[in-house]
Amino acid sequence: MALQCLYAASLGGGSPEEVVDFVAGEWVGSSTDDARDYCLKLVTQTIKQQEWADQIITSKLEHWDLARLTLIDRLILELALIEMVNFSAVPLKVSISEAIEIAKRYSTDDSPGFVNGILDAVYHDILEGKMEDGDW
Repeated sequence: MALQCLYAASLGGGSPEEVVDFVAGEWVGSSTDDARDYCLKLVTQTIKQQEWADQIITSKLEHWDLARLTLIDRLILELALIEMVNFSAVPLKVSISEAIEIAKRYSTDDSPGFVNGILDAVYHDILEGKMEDGDW
């Protein structure tokens, strides 16, 4: 749900709350208030920290430019990265696994491996203390 919300917001679909409410309405029966609230927090935080997230993603790209990424891959990476650094209740490996599964479902055949590579590099930076709290 968060990917759909961030995608809609990136296309000028309204405020995070408006977009989440619309998308949550599409998920009738499978969306709870807790899921909606978590989604809203994640999407709002991702929008606030999008520039920072893109800088981190860019630093992990080898011989690539951020502009060459598909929009879906970039949004998946941004969401996962923000979840990894701001939502400590979610284990880092869970954020990575979820991002890979989303990439399998919504992006290209090459995307899951690509997403894994970028997020694994971030994971190791976090574990090695290369990303301090003030970095985000």
